Amino acid sequence: MKIYSLYILNKAGGLIYQNDVNPSLNKLGANDYLVLAGTLHGVHAIASKLTHSTNLNKEDPSHITQNNNASLINTGKSQNSDSNKSGLQSIETDFFNLYIFQTLTGLKFIIVTSPNPVVHNLQPIESLGISSRGELSKQCTLVKDIYNQLYVLYSDYVMKDPFYSLDMPIKSSLFEMKVKELIS
Repeated sequence: MKIYSLYILNKAGGLIYQNDVNPSLNKLGANDYLVLAGTLHGVHAIASKLTHSTNLNKEDPSHITQNNNASLINTGKSQNSDSNKSGLQSIETDFFNLYIFQTLTGLKFIIVTSPNPVVHNLQPIESLGISSRGELSKQCTLVKDIYNQLYVLYSDYVMKDPFYSLDMPIKSSLFEMKVKELIS
């Protein structure tokens, strides 16, 4: 898996960090990156509403509140740590794969990677050396590990920077250097 690009969006959908890792790709204009960020934010918001509404009808709302309150009292955590269960999580195309991870605070990390190898139905999967688990599932696992490391870098080098203002573009050279080390 080769990483093409990395984007970080704030909770309002504004692009606060953009890094095109692969220099051979065509560069977009500044306005195009902002449009891309807004579009991805909107699609993610619509998808989360669609998936969330199907889950609401299964249980009584008062029962959900009681479960959340009991969980908060018992564990001290207000929500499940896996906050990326609703909304758009990945897009697979012939040219690239796009993965989105949303944090509890609404921050979105977006990674664009190389596409999965093409597997034709005429060939047995074992002959290609691909496990039955699926290539997309493997890449999702790899990307989730990268997300965890990126989130640690973001927390350590951006959020702890006394000169950084929330929801503003990230201009930390130390963060930039650590991201390049992680991705390369």
